[in-house]
Amino acid sequence: MPHSQTSAPRDSRAGVRLARGASPWLLPTVATAALSLARARRSGAARAVAVPATALAAGMLWFFRDPEREITQGRVISPADGVVQSIMPWKDGRTRVAIFMSPLNVHVNRAPLAGTVTSVEHVPGGFVPAFNKESENNERVVWHFDTELGDIEMIQIAGAVARRVVPYVPQGTKVEQGERIGLIRFGSRVDLYLPEGVEVAVEVGQKTVAGVTRIDRD
Repeated sequence: MPHSQTSAPRDSRAGVRLARGASPWLLPTVATAALSLARARRSGAARAVAVPATALAAGMLWFFRDPEREITQGRVISPADGVVQSIMPWKDGRTRVAIFMSPLNVHVNRAPLAGTVTSVEHVPGGFVPAFNKESENNERVVWHFDTELGDIEMIQIAGAVARRVVPYVPQGTKVEQGERIGLIRFGSRVDLYLPEGVEVAVEVGQKTVAGVTRIDRD
């Protein structure tokens, strides 16, 4: 099956902002880099710190980027940037689409459909790599949305490095399709459960872009 043309990012000209929830990691890193650069001329120790600190700060700025997106029209769109790791039929008739997010991906997640957030549940767990089957027992946040297709479940799963999921909206919030709803810090996974009868339009190994790639087929 050919890949959807919507797999390519379509960021708007409005530019790139930083993700909400980035400051606990970003501010100390940038402050260390700035301080070491300011003292580098007078201190050998500061010079030794300046290069790795600046590189780390630049990496953090890249990781926590949050580009604007032109949201695709469609019933179900991807909640995450990444690669489709698996597509699995579930016993209750739903289909689970698992999207693996590497540290190079944008880690802000978006609402796959318009609707009302009926549940946001934090579930404690482990921190094995998100591509590992055992990651299903990892720390995670389970979302439920009341939509035109009925109840839609989405799970943000923390990985070996991503040890914090930051929800942006609480239970009871009405969200638009493609609206930012949360952040997972560093490599991780997002599982989306499609209702029975909804055909999947992506395939394993396909790249997805949050708010852009359509997940279902008419």
